[in-house]
Amino acid sequence: MKKIIPICLFFITLCHAHWAAAHAVITEYSLKITPIYANSPANVELSFNSHIELGLSQIFLVSKGDKHQLLTAVNGSKQGQVIIRVPPLESGDYALRFKVFAADGHLTEDVIHFSVSK
Repeated sequence: MKKIIPICLFFITLCHAHWAAAHAVITEYSLKITPIYANSPANVELSFNSHIELGLSQIFLVSKGDKHQLLTAVNGSKQGQVIIRVPPLESGDYALRFKVFAADGHLTEDVIHFSVSK
């Protein structure tokens, strides 16, 4: 009986550590390096620390007046990479608002702000 308690505590600790690391977190995104120019379509790359289930995820372009436009996204060539197709935009401030599901089913929501210039 004394051996069972430490074993159970060990497995509980392992489970909690797995849950803490399960959420999809952005590790890199192309807007840091590559700007979007006015009136030109663009692709934005997001890299996550885990595979993303795109069929269950949503990525929106948010423009002035809190207008949301659902964008198309595809999986990139690397695990956790998502490529978002952004339509031609006027100069101004925008955001990408996303709700993505990691392969294990955990939901992550975040917003990335960016500006479009001429």
